Amino acid sequence: MDVRVLGSSGGVGTGKGTTSLLVDDDILIDAGTGVAQLSIDELSRLRHVFLTHSHLDHIAYLPLLGDTVFGLIPESIRVYALPETLDALRRHIFNDTIWPDFTRIPNKHEPVFRFQPLLPGETLRLESRSVEAISVNHTVPCMGYRVASDSGAFAISGDTTSNDSFWEALNAHPDLELLLVETAFSNKDEDLAHLARHYCPKLLAADLCKLRHRPRIYIIHAKPGEESAILRECRELLAERDVSGLAGGAHFTL
Repeated sequence: MDVRVLGSSGGVGTGKGTTSLLVDDDILIDAGTGVAQLSIDELSRLRHVFLTHSHLDHIAYLPLLGDTVFGLIPESIRVYALPETLDALRRHIFNDTIWPDFTRIPNKHEPVFRFQPLLPGETLRLESRSVEAISVNHTVPCMGYRVASDSGAFAISGDTTSNDSFWEALNAHPDLELLLVETAFSNKDEDLAHLARHYCPKLLAADLCKLRHRPRIYIIHAKPGEESAILRECRELLAERDVSGLAGGAHFTL
């Protein structure tokens, strides 16, 4: 299983893109601005998009993806997300005011996007891979994902702060090689982390005590300009863990 990090930042700027992962050549996890790293040919190979939640930094390039691949794909791209996320997309994005409704273009029988509700605890099998949706704790309904194949497993937290559900779901499996976990703020902004329901290093360290696996850990969704401070604080609090920063363009093979 091949995992390519298209974007992993909490904001934009030169060399930065917001959250998006490409798994093999057909699965996209989140559709942040990192999607711009893909060529038209690569975009046309996508068949599945898994969204963590409705915030703009995670869905911004989904409308543009639909417009780009229109006429290039042999079948609808499935978009999996919480019912609340799909409802937000219908009402606020694909409403023929902000953007054309690509769930009905070119027609309602074979649209560019086919929305499919996904609930926490459900697992989809896609050929040799499985994608499990896991509830997390954010200001809007949000999920993380565990993706596995015969060769290994990785997880991405989505946007979240302190919770039990994500860690319990990961502990229910025998393995986890790679963990991409958000840490949006440094410890000086702990109050803001609580308010915005994001991790800071202090909150992440407390929750990682719940994880029995020892994966490689990569920090994502850091506020631009704060990456070094966030990573330093994570390493200080998690000295026994393998913790690294993560930039767009990283590539993993499991």
